[in-house]
Formats: sequence, C-alpha cells, structure tokens
Amino acid sequence: MKLIIFDCDGVLVNSEEIYIAAELEFLAEIGAVFEQATYMQSFMGLSPSMWREKLRPAVEQNLGKTLPADFFDRMQTSAASRIETDLAALPDAYGTIGKIGALRCVASSTPSVRLHWKLQRAGLIDLFAPHIFSSDMVKNGKPAPDLFLHAAATMGIEPADCLVVEDSANGVLAGKAAGMKVVGLTAGRHCLAGHANILSDCGADVIVESYATLPAALAAFEKPTV
Repeated sequence: MKLIIFDCDGVLVNSEEIYIAAELEFLAEIGAVFEQATYMQSFMGLSPSMWREKLRPAVEQNLGKTLPADFFDRMQTSAASRIETDLAALPDAYGTIGKIGALRCVASSTPSVRLHWKLQRAGLIDLFAPHIFSSDMVKNGKPAPDLFLHAAATMGIEPADCLVVEDSANGVLAGKAAGMKVVGLTAGRHCLAGHANILSDCGADVIVESYATLPAALAAFEKPTV
C-alpha cells in the first residue's frame, strides 16, 4: 500500500468512548434508550450534519414526540467538558504510526478546526500535518466514499493503492465504496464484544485489536498473492 489513511475518532484518539458514553447518558435522561452496539453501528463515524439528520428521526420515533430546537446543542454540551479533560491518544498510536514507511494522512468526519485541535491536544499532529482531511471538505460524508477519494486524489495516490484504518461501520463502508483496503481497528475501549464482527460484515479486510499488531497486518497487504 502506498497510502495509509487513518480515521481520527476512535482510531487515533479516545473521543468515541467519551462521545458515546455522554450521548447515551443524555438520551437515557430524556427517556430515549438505545442499546450501545446498535447506536454505534448506526451513528458512529458520521459527519455532524449527517449524524443530526439520521439521529433526530430515530430519537423522535423512540420518544413519540418532536424534539426541541436546542436538542443537539444540549446533547453536545454534555460531552464537551469530558473531551476537554479526558481526550488522549490511543495506547501505542504515536510510536507505531511513526514507524510506518508509507505515506499517511488523516480523513475524519470531525470538522476541520476541531480535528486539528484533537490531533494537537493528543500529541499526534506532527505525524500527519499537513495531510489532514475533514468531511467539511467534501459534499457527502461517510459512509459515502467522497472523503477518502478526496484524500487519495490530493495525495496523488490511486484508491487501489490506499488502505484505510477505521473503527466504525460507516467508515468501513466508506473505505470499501472508495475501492480501498480496510483494516478494522478495535483498539478503543468503546469497541464492545462483537464489534469486530460488525466491521467484518461491513467489508473490513482484516481486524486488528491493538496498535501492537497493526504493523504485521499492514505488512500482510504487501505480500504478493499466488
């Protein structure tokens, strides 16, 4: 593979476990109960606009009533303070990624300004800058392939020579739709038992449980087939 494309939330930093816990707690407080695995499969990895568009009708159906206009503002506020204090890189992410020989970049559903802040805060930005791509750079976010294709085109690499590292069903679907190989990474604490099966069902070519085993998985893609 000539280009390794990393998602950010849940792949590079632990933000997904923070977001998911805060969002499910907030939803439960207003009476909308979601099973975590189902919530993750449906809503994790989406751009903010797509997340709102998809989540609103699901919550309204769950509650049987229309949501107030400030619903998403209040929901996101519940997670903001936790992100500010608890955001960190996933274990071994920095050391492992720094040793990867191929070109690398980030392609995330997080808006650009916030994405740069997360990478800076977690001490990872020097591994990727200036090759940092956000869903606000394309028309359609994940699970559409637009962001990954934009990243590949900007880096001058054909999709067939790209490999995506993702932790969400929507991200895996986007990578496969882009014609790329996909590693499903389940190193984050938000990944429950059975999450690997969900990523495999969405088309992940291989599942990796930690950064310690990522180099071997990447090397396997370089071996010639017979």
